[in-house]
Amino acid sequence: MSGQDHHPAIVRRLKRADGHLRAIIEMMEQGRPCVQIAQQLQAVESAIENAKKALIHDHISECIERPLKATGSAARAPLKELRLIAKYL
Repeated sequence: MSGQDHHPAIVRRLKRADGHLRAIIEMMEQGRPCVQIAQQLQAVESAIENAKKALIHDHISECIERPLKATGSAARAPLKELRLIAKYL
């Protein structure tokens, strides 16, 4: 699984974050207060982190879970554990 065709929602998130980051650069160039800039940077950082988590969870679902569905439930037990721990990324 790769490319924009497989992750349109994630691509949209990243494009929004990109636009937001460009706006932050303009804020800095305009000399806006540091507190405002830091708040906006936090929002962009959160958006990128959420996009990363969505990408990892998509990968788990599409590239790992789908092939394992044909196997028995015992083989899927490690996958369940992986999904649980991936929430903490």
